Amino acid sequence: MMTNDTTTRMQRIRTRLETALSPLECVLEDDSARHQGHAGAASGGGHYNLRIISSQFEGLRLVMRHRLVYDSVHDMMHNEIHALAIVALAPSEVV
Repeated sequence: MMTNDTTTRMQRIRTRLETALSPLECVLEDDSARHQGHAGAASGGGHYNLRIISSQFEGLRLVMRHRLVYDSVHDMMHNEIHALAIVALAPSEVV
């Protein structure tokens, strides 16, 4: 069960991604429970899985797509977000 803090954090992450990337799809999952006891979890940072589809990714290499995602949540990294697994797709790559 997610706490209010976790829900609020996830809402802030989604809002930043939506504002920066106008995604057609943005699925964010909290995977923190699987990492309990991990050093990052002890610091309060969450572990998240993200699947995001945005037209801004068209023609970009994977590293640039990830950079756009990280840029949108940069100030949350290392304190609120310990790990972010990203699947970033352009609309043309979705079947």
